[in-house]
Amino acid sequence: MRVGLVGLGRMGGAMGQRLATFGVQPLCWDQSEQASTQAAARGLSLASCPRAVAEGSDLIITTITEDEGVRGLFTQSGGFAEADLGGKLFIEMSTLRPQTVRDLLGMLEARGASIMDCPVLGTVQAAQAGQLVGLVGASEADLARARPLLEKLTRACAPMGPVGAGHAMKLAFNLAMASFINGVAEGLAMGAAQGLDLNKMMGVFLNSPLTNVVLQNKAENFLGNAAPLTLDIRTLRKDMQSALTAGASVGAPMGSTAAALAVLSSAVAAGWGDRDIGDLAPFVREFLMQKF
Repeated sequence: MRVGLVGLGRMGGAMGQRLATFGVQPLCWDQSEQASTQAAARGLSLASCPRAVAEGSDLIITTITEDEGVRGLFTQSGGFAEADLGGKLFIEMSTLRPQTVRDLLGMLEARGASIMDCPVLGTVQAAQAGQLVGLVGASEADLARARPLLEKLTRACAPMGPVGAGHAMKLAFNLAMASFINGVAEGLAMGAAQGLDLNKMMGVFLNSPLTNVVLQNKAENFLGNAAPLTLDIRTLRKDMQSALTAGASVGAPMGSTAAALAVLSSAVAAGWGDRDIGDLAPFVREFLMQKF
């Protein structure tokens, strides 16, 4: 199994390490010199450009932050498109707009290759332990071909439909999560302004029908305490922009998504973009409260 891996950030780097534990040595590339140096220090093999990854691999995982970056992997000098792509399968594990991977499918099929989407649910720690959940948009044949590789990275894969369906599901999940976080942030802000104790409020939330894994995992962040970073505010804002675009293309109502995006954008503008998504709650209390 010749595997390529493009994108060596927090999630991609963890995937590379995970594959290495199974004796799968992916051929890797990242535009960041720092990420590449860190990957090499962990024993991962590096290629000079995306073209070289495609030339040396049959299954190529891509995990890049945003849509234009993924498109660039194919179109830029030294990109995938400069290689002989016959028989290659690209496994797109970023969080993208569904249309992006659908657009790439036609180009790849004309070159004798294919692409499937498999964005994931889970943290870096889940990636390290192989406990991610893959949201798959693919033909049955491509999923069957990729499954032995995906089984090393995930605890389950959920087939959602044809190419693009996995990304649609990931955006649906993330917009629901963002709206929930924004709702908790506003509830805490209103309650605190009314004189309620934040810790007591969180205790009620955690012992009520409102509780869920997001609330449990982000409780310390919501209270303004130090906690590990899992997903940063800037990335979730990007996902909400993608969700709005996808929703607008099919006429879906996106009011709560737009509201969450406005708050996320305010946080990025205030310099909180690299903070954890749970830190949106203290941001709302500190910066968005009306001062009479």
